[in-house]
Amino acid sequence: MALVLTLSAGSGTAASAASSSEPLPSAAHGAVRFELPEPTGRQAVGSTELHLVDRDRPDPWVADRERELMVSVWYPARSVSGYSRQPYLRPGAARFVDEAGSFGLARPGEVDWAATRTDAASMAPADDRSRRPVLLYSPGLGVPRALGTSTAVELASRGYVVVTVDHTHETTPVEFPNGRVELQKEPMTGAETVKKAVETRVRDTRFVLDQLAVLRAGRNPDAEGRRLPRGLGGALDLDRIGMYGHSAGGITAAETMRADRRIDAGINMDGTLQYSSTEFLPVALEGLDRPFMLMGKANQTHLNKPSWQSFWDRSTGWKRDLRLEGGGHFSYTDAQTIVPALDEHLDIPAQNREQFIGTVDPERSTAAQRAYVTAFFDQHLLGRPRHLLDKSSSDYPEVRFVR
Repeated sequence: MALVLTLSAGSGTAASAASSSEPLPSAAHGAVRFELPEPTGRQAVGSTELHLVDRDRPDPWVADRERELMVSVWYPARSVSGYSRQPYLRPGAARFVDEAGSFGLARPGEVDWAATRTDAASMAPADDRSRRPVLLYSPGLGVPRALGTSTAVELASRGYVVVTVDHTHETTPVEFPNGRVELQKEPMTGAETVKKAVETRVRDTRFVLDQLAVLRAGRNPDAEGRRLPRGLGGALDLDRIGMYGHSAGGITAAETMRADRRIDAGINMDGTLQYSSTEFLPVALEGLDRPFMLMGKANQTHLNKPSWQSFWDRSTGWKRDLRLEGGGHFSYTDAQTIVPALDEHLDIPAQNREQFIGTVDPERSTAAQRAYVTAFFDQHLLGRPRHLLDKSSSDYPEVRFVR
């Protein structure tokens, strides 16, 4: 599955953390802070979290526990006046990421993860004057949903409701409302473990869709029954659903579309479609009959990756294969912004930087991805044709169409 980003605390057991109701810790002296790119859409953005518990499904990674998830909802807001900005990471998760070495980019104490705020207002009322298409986001193997924040906020500013999902006990870290932080329970290596992870992710995603239907019906799916932003359920249009994801999240998008026809269109960002060198996912063997877009780096296209070729040949719906010239595997995440920001202060070795985000210009990469992802969902969920999807554009020379 290409590069797997994981954080290790020395064991797979849950770690304790400060309650999410506690104030964010102050920055360590000299610790680096960073900002995410501002969204470019016209809508103000709100955000909230949901703790979802599937009482009909045991957790596949931990014995004698029900499956529970944390998700974030990013949505067009009616007003953000008087509301505070949503933190990028909750206190316990921020502390863990720092102490574990900031995804291998820094030493403990060098990055102030707790200080970063998103461009979304926490608990702001949703703009429910019209129903909005819903997009699901799944992150890479072992990666927290937070690394997909910038794209989620951008899409919300363009009129979508975006739900980002943490896959508990595979993702590290996941912080729950009482401050409990759960970590990865076993190494995500070997074909059988990867298969288990993908199958779990598909079931997670379908359960989230079920809970969004509960929310749309006017009920509160949060396990603690916490207050929801006003108008949130009424803003959901569950007749127009898309999904996108990075790495294993892109695999999840494709495989969930195969299994669940509620999802109308999807994007795979640099995720291979195979469990091992010899075993492909079912979706790679069957293809899809609905719109789907592959987005890879230079060496991940349907012309040079057998699983993508199999998927491409068997898919009968609208399809595109886009290549990000000079991009790295994590160019399709917030690492495209975070790594250069940390590099300015911490002098990250060039080899490490390139392994994460390649050599593409970070600002141009972000702008191009925003343009193509938004165009895809605009065309296939809103019925607004986008000529950007027809051929390469001089506005975004970093993106090449693979025919």
